[in-house]
Amino acid sequence: MPRAVVTGASSGIGAAIAQRLLREDWHVTGIDRAPPTIEADRFSAVTAALDEPGIAAALAGLGDITALVHAAGFMRTSPLGALDHEAGAAMWRVHVAAAAMLADALLPRTVDGGRIVLIGSRTASGAAGRSQYAASKAALLGLARSWAAELAPRRITVNIVAPGATETPMLRDPARAGTPPRLPPLGRFIQPEEVAGTVAFLLGEDAAAITGQQIVICGGASL
Repeated sequence: MPRAVVTGASSGIGAAIAQRLLREDWHVTGIDRAPPTIEADRFSAVTAALDEPGIAAALAGLGDITALVHAAGFMRTSPLGALDHEAGAAMWRVHVAAAAMLADALLPRTVDGGRIVLIGSRTASGAAGRSQYAASKAALLGLARSWAAELAPRRITVNIVAPGATETPMLRDPARAGTPPRLPPLGRFIQPEEVAGTVAFLLGEDAAAITGQQIVICGGASL
């Protein structure tokens, strides 16, 4: 039975991904700094920060895996001239540095034909007031395409799922009040389950030849 490591598994997109994979008979190890919200026979929760000591502790004793899904993330916003450099560095650590540490540590345990999926953002192409967040998400594309090229001989695929405004607790976070989300042309926000469905597809056999790509789910906001 396949096993996935999913970060940010206690809420939002990460929780939706973990629940979708459990329904599809995966074993899931969920890593989050918050207490677990999922109880299932094939779910193992690890409460840890996504820094070097936390990641090392979370992965200790973990056997072979089939997939890594890095869904943990948060947003802080501020315009140029009033950037919050501490928040910018924190977003880089969670979105980019943690992705690199996790993938690097898990590669020897990832089976040939395995999968890596990083949760990016439509905002990676740039958005007023969100430059630091956008930069951290844009960096994931460089990681994903580089790793995809390196890992192709082992048939390990690496892709990004980049949603627009998604109906999660982060959407209502007071810390982003200065840059409220815009309703996309479809007239509703993206649902976490829709992101989870796309991730599940990329982890499946039908997506075995898709690698180094970024799939944007935006409800028409990119049009």
